[in-house]
Amino acid sequence: MSERRPVIGICTALARARWGVWERDAALLAVSYIAAIQRAGGLAVMIPPDGRLEDDPDEILDLLDGLILAGGNDIDPACYGEDPHPETHHIVPERDRSELALARRAIERDMPVLGICRGMQLINVAFGGTLSQHLPDELGHEEHRRTPGSFDNADHDVRLAPGSLAARAAGEELHGTKSHHHQGVAIVGAGLEVTGHSVLDDVPEALEGPGRRFVLGVQWHPEADERSRVFGALVEQAAGYRVDAQASGNGHRVYRSARGSA
Repeated sequence: MSERRPVIGICTALARARWGVWERDAALLAVSYIAAIQRAGGLAVMIPPDGRLEDDPDEILDLLDGLILAGGNDIDPACYGEDPHPETHHIVPERDRSELALARRAIERDMPVLGICRGMQLINVAFGGTLSQHLPDELGHEEHRRTPGSFDNADHDVRLAPGSLAARAAGEELHGTKSHHHQGVAIVGAGLEVTGHSVLDDVPEALEGPGRRFVLGVQWHPEADERSRVFGALVEQAAGYRVDAQASGNGHRVYRSARGSA
């Protein structure tokens, strides 16, 4: 019998979708995320927004070895005490509430957590940080989202701090990325550290939690690059998390106490 794959939960969007003869509200996730998890040796489990998880995120986290916060909608600015910018669109408050609760609790448990694009921003907000709601207003260009809805011609390099988790996960300090975002980190959340910047304009592109097993946010989309090592780094750490939980003798109900604040 083959060894059980690390179970990676990944949060979904809520959106109107069409398939066959149906057009309905749906919990959605691009297949590229699933394929990236599977290529890295993980077992993907989709997590839709769920009001009960806001109060008891352990209900799903007990079943997981790692958590991914995927890209998608803009985060409700009310989550970080601001009014919406005219370019802040497609807010889904129930998704924000579920994912904030999951992110905070997973990090408290020292579970490996990877935030991608919106997911990086959500990690920041979860720990008291704020966002720049429309980067073109500040930067004077739209190079971070050149073609809405496409990764074509979306490449740029990111400088990653030597020795950082981001550099180790990417496998290099100057990393080519595929980008699609119009918001970004402004004030950095408590206990977090920016360890990557765009070569275009120094916009924060990697965020991590020092002292944690694996808390990493990347502003780019590693699922759009089959050569990326980022998913593999998460799955490797998730496997270690599972082994430690099993060694405790009580599965996922017993976990490492959090190390410091994040």
